[in-house]
Amino acid sequence: MTLSNTPALIPLIFLGTAALIPIIASRKNWIAFPFSLLASLISVFISIYNILLVLQKGSVRYFFGGWAPPIGIEYVLDPFSAFIVLVINSIAFLVLIHSKRVVENEHPDRRTPYYAVVMLMLCGFNGIVLTGDFFNLYVFLEISSLALYGMIAIGEKKSPIAAFRYLIMGTIGASFYLLGTGFLFMATGSLNMADIKMILPNIYQEHTVIVGLILMVIGMAIKMAMFPLHGWLPDSYTYAPSSTAALVAPTGTKIGAYVIIRILFFIFGVSFVSKMLPLTQVLGWLAAIGIIYGSIMAIAQKEMKRMLAYSSIAQVGYIGLGIGLANPLGLIGAVLHVMNHALMKACLFLVAGNFRTKLGHSNINRFTDSIRKQMPWTTAAFAVASLSMVGLPPTVGFFSKWYLALGTIKNSNWIFLAVILISSLLNAVYFFRILEKIYLRPPDAEKDRTEKIKKSEAYPSMLVPTIILAIAILVIGLLNAFIVKGIIQKIIPGGMG
Repeated sequence: MTLSNTPALIPLIFLGTAALIPIIASRKNWIAFPFSLLASLISVFISIYNILLVLQKGSVRYFFGGWAPPIGIEYVLDPFSAFIVLVINSIAFLVLIHSKRVVENEHPDRRTPYYAVVMLMLCGFNGIVLTGDFFNLYVFLEISSLALYGMIAIGEKKSPIAAFRYLIMGTIGASFYLLGTGFLFMATGSLNMADIKMILPNIYQEHTVIVGLILMVIGMAIKMAMFPLHGWLPDSYTYAPSSTAALVAPTGTKIGAYVIIRILFFIFGVSFVSKMLPLTQVLGWLAAIGIIYGSIMAIAQKEMKRMLAYSSIAQVGYIGLGIGLANPLGLIGAVLHVMNHALMKACLFLVAGNFRTKLGHSNINRFTDSIRKQMPWTTAAFAVASLSMVGLPPTVGFFSKWYLALGTIKNSNWIFLAVILISSLLNAVYFFRILEKIYLRPPDAEKDRTEKIKKSEAYPSMLVPTIILAIAILVIGLLNAFIVKGIIQKIIPGGMG
């Protein structure tokens, strides 16, 4: 265990940037974008340094104000938190590059408050992952949630209603989590995660502990949008600004998944949550239902962003399924899918943003083969991300599903294995219908086949991050073995066999 201040740097950078943007960009709002982009870039470099430090020296801790836990608040960097922080900040940086044109196009007069709120959201996300204190986690949860409500509300005409629905559901989720934290504090007398982990084996049978755990998991399941607690997600992703959807969809629900994994396997322990209190089994079955439900609903959508929203419900289900398996292969699949889905869904939402900026819409029924000729690189990125969502090798989507499938086989859970296979077929249905429209010319098309369509690709600042994500989907897929062996296998907690 190493003591260092590096765990606290990233949340402080985002918090400081959020406070400075309204001051420095009060009259020249164009300054807000480069300032926030610089903060994001610095956070990526620090995230890379942190994960290398953790892999080399082990867990890193920081005590705020010099007060050692359990009295003080500590931040902890271990392989799990360092990995998630790197994923969040890397995706956020690429999406922020893309957001410049989108924000200028959709809400140019709100650039200063928008980027300030984005910094607050990223501060909250990073704080949730890094903190080692349950109540401090709640504080960061509220910071990120309040920022998200505002980011969603400035979208289309229906976005304030979607934001209000998310506010109600998010407040309920945060309240459940806070109540659960209160029950744990009553039983243990501590809020520090490491301290509570040491106390719990002596008081597992107490009702306050069991109720507290259930409340916390329900609260974070709402934030994770796990079926049937997903009601806030479809409208939020559909009606939010394109830049907000591209930022939240790859990262927002993963925060809830991170907290659930941390609580179940790292604090309470695998044996308790899978045998003494079969909570993981309940999560696994709900996730399996959510996978099928989200996939079927995605097929029925005509708007691309809404299709991707329901697809996210299904993809979150894969992570929940890995948690429910409660074995090393399942956890590897779940954690790997956190990264893989972030890459895939960020790429797909950036593509949707490119379509909306250049075509003026992302309505699936209006897609034709002319889009491929007009925006060849954007459609190519969409094809790569779509094939990855279906789970075709060597894309990243194949490998997380592969580990999940191996986890179901190890548990002899053939129903879950069937769910993974069926959902891949359903994914193919709703993605291939778009690929068909884009890449295949209808046989009865009346247009002259010699007609030349002028190329009008997305702006470079929008196209470059889209292509980078598409390339990453392929490259990281090929390098998945190094990531699993070098990082994710170090995440597996003791007692999970």
